[in-house]
Amino acid sequence: MTASYEGVGKLGFGAMRLPLTDPDDVTAIDIEQVKAMVDEFIARGGTYVDTAFVYHNGCSEPALRQALVERYPREAFTLATKCLAWACASKEEAQACLPTSLERLGVDYIDFYLLHNVGGARTAKFDEYDMWNYVADAKERGLVRHIGFSIHDGADVLDELLTAHPNMDFVQLQVNYLDWDDPVTESARCMEVAAKHGVPVIVMEPVRGGRLANLPERGAAVLAEADPEASQASWAYRFCLDLPGVLTVLAGASSLEQMQDNMRTFQTHQPLNEQERAAIDGAIAALRSVDLIPCTNCGYCVKDCPEGVKIPVALNLLNLERQTEDRAFAKGLYSWQAAEGPASKCVQCATCEAMCPQSIPIIDRLAEAVEHFEG
Repeated sequence: MTASYEGVGKLGFGAMRLPLTDPDDVTAIDIEQVKAMVDEFIARGGTYVDTAFVYHNGCSEPALRQALVERYPREAFTLATKCLAWACASKEEAQACLPTSLERLGVDYIDFYLLHNVGGARTAKFDEYDMWNYVADAKERGLVRHIGFSIHDGADVLDELLTAHPNMDFVQLQVNYLDWDDPVTESARCMEVAAKHGVPVIVMEPVRGGRLANLPERGAAVLAEADPEASQASWAYRFCLDLPGVLTVLAGASSLEQMQDNMRTFQTHQPLNEQERAAIDGAIAALRSVDLIPCTNCGYCVKDCPEGVKIPVALNLLNLERQTEDRAFAKGLYSWQAAEGPASKCVQCATCEAMCPQSIPIIDRLAEAVEHFEG
């Protein structure tokens, strides 16, 4: 399928964590600060703005209408939004997301429309609600310019989906330097799969939910020694910006200062040189220097688990907690990534331990996951 991506800026604005006037109310978006952030973004050459039906409990899209759509000509920006069909109670509710998003945003069409967080058991809902055909028809009717999906699963699942749905114009993947060779996220392998299918990539989580902008000292020190003036976030964005096949890299911002730093990186960035790549490798090594669980995501442990526990997911998030020293962040990911098979479902049958080629004491590690993430 031929698609035009003209006018898409290489660094995008992710509107998932906008500034708030009340930190305890995710709907209390600071519109005036968002306007200033949008102005900075557009003035510095940004065009691609990403939101979703569910962001800020449905208030991100109306905020962008006020801060962006009503203040700039339509040709000055590219809009992306998403449908979280698996969280909808019916086909009718899922298919009502697009017209609602169009109304909230105050536009006649969406440039990039995504089926949001496809993968695992969630894919069945997109199939049941006929969302693949629905978005293709919306594209034919001119309500959407490009159709694609976001996914957090590994390379094999991505390959299956792109094979089953060859009309997808793009895919949105979690890519960052910490996840590049991670055995669960498989950022590098996912990029290879997208390239095999000839599908461009929109990068999400380049700063790993902000964790790569707030590194533990052992990782931060490596990057600071290489370049004391560079922000930690800039290292993460630069790692992604020049990857082959990347259409745009989504940069979240919760303040005008963060937006200004993002756009400085965008405007002044050069490809990473050999010394800078070595610095990133050093930071990764430092982050992983703690005692990590040696899980390779081979999947043997889950094949005969009677309770369907998401063992590799739980172990990977325990490792993420150890690397980033941020339990709250890992716990937030666990709440949905392990929802279909939480560690607390383990009945201690030890079938998994008998199958593990790494001899991991899985029962003990699952108990640790329950203590850290389910309490």
